[in-house]
Amino acid sequence: MGILCSSSIFFKFGISIIILIAFSGYTPSEAYDPLDPTGNITIKWDIITWTGDGYVATVTIYNFQQYRHIQAPGWTVGWSWAKREVIWGMNGGQTTEQGDCSKFKGNIPHCCKKTPSVVDLLPGSPYNQQIANCCRGGVINSWAQDPATAVSAFQITVGQAGTTNKTVRVPKNFTLKAPGPGYTCSPGKIVKPTRFIGNDKRRVTQALMTWNVTCTYSQFLAQKTPTCCVSLSSFYNSTIVPCPTCSCGCRNISQPGNCVDPKGPRIASVISNPGKNAYIPPLVQCTNHMCPVRIHWHVKVNYKAYWRVKVTITNFNYNMNYSQWNLVVQHPNFDNLTQTFSFNYKPLTPYASINDTGILWGIKFYNDLLMQAGPFGNVQSELLFQKEASAFTFEKGWAFPRRIYFNGDNCVMPPPDSYPWLPNTGSHKLIGSWFAAIALLLTLFLLHGNL
Repeated sequence: MGILCSSSIFFKFGISIIILIAFSGYTPSEAYDPLDPTGNITIKWDIITWTGDGYVATVTIYNFQQYRHIQAPGWTVGWSWAKREVIWGMNGGQTTEQGDCSKFKGNIPHCCKKTPSVVDLLPGSPYNQQIANCCRGGVINSWAQDPATAVSAFQITVGQAGTTNKTVRVPKNFTLKAPGPGYTCSPGKIVKPTRFIGNDKRRVTQALMTWNVTCTYSQFLAQKTPTCCVSLSSFYNSTIVPCPTCSCGCRNISQPGNCVDPKGPRIASVISNPGKNAYIPPLVQCTNHMCPVRIHWHVKVNYKAYWRVKVTITNFNYNMNYSQWNLVVQHPNFDNLTQTFSFNYKPLTPYASINDTGILWGIKFYNDLLMQAGPFGNVQSELLFQKEASAFTFEKGWAFPRRIYFNGDNCVMPPPDSYPWLPNTGSHKLIGSWFAAIALLLTLFLLHGNL
């Protein structure tokens, strides 16, 4: 009895420790993504020239994440100056606040704050304020979708700073919002100066000084609850498996207001219009799952040598249009994907010998914008797979995805025992249950007889 008690106490203590670790905050392992093990956002500072009291630097943001992009209202980069630096001027970006510049006479700095926050300029900004890779409103594509637009940049003129490599101090406490929380940034690290190849490719120049900042994403830091869920159906079973109840939170019936009834008479009055640069939390339609986004996977048709799936993405968020959205699906038959009908597709192979994951995204100007909740708040496509004789089966839920990500966030899947079963499999399962029940009754009867 004492041993059992001790084991029980140890078990409860172990569970408490696991829960404490899980919710105690950021750890490096939380930012590790097995489908994108090297994914990160790198912020590179290149000092291009010295000035009388500081330097001019080009700051470039590279999104090396395969399928996690930065959507509107865009990125915000912040830091703390190491000394008493000020920003005299900027091109390709601007600080959100000027701060107190009252001690300056004549030329007034662009920003005097100790902790400036910088945002990208909007499209259509004056040409004399632009530089290369700027002015897209802070929107940065993922590396897999389009490497050419997976970069953003601005130029900054810093004063009251050092004017040599030995006197310049690297800023501290870097932050990145994209547009909300989720990213944790490393300290700035001085690296080998960046080399620039001229337009004629005959001359190479280099930065006077370079430092890098690496930012990694954690879904646990980004939001307290998941942001998407998955529902399933098939042609061979009339059962539609919905998203698990309370996948992204539970509907609070006692305190209405945490969701919107689509049949309500004043639905327009509760939808916010925050402007171009504000980030607001989701305002979702009242559902059992309470997720902003639902992905439905329907096994549609079975051919002799192929099988077809229909994928539908539905937006239940009244506060968000998802631009440049993407979907990552893990399924063993992706190595034999034959055709996608209205989505772009690219295989993701972080482990070269395994090709079971693909990224899907919308076609530009056709369905690359997932509209807010409502009659137009969905996009869909069909996937055609070729059967592989050694692996293909409709049994035991094989035809359904192993994992789905929407915009880089892991979606809640239904429990495997709820997947649609083949009719004969279901009947066999029912018969097996009856045999087990009969066997149990016979055993109890024999034991009773012996007693």
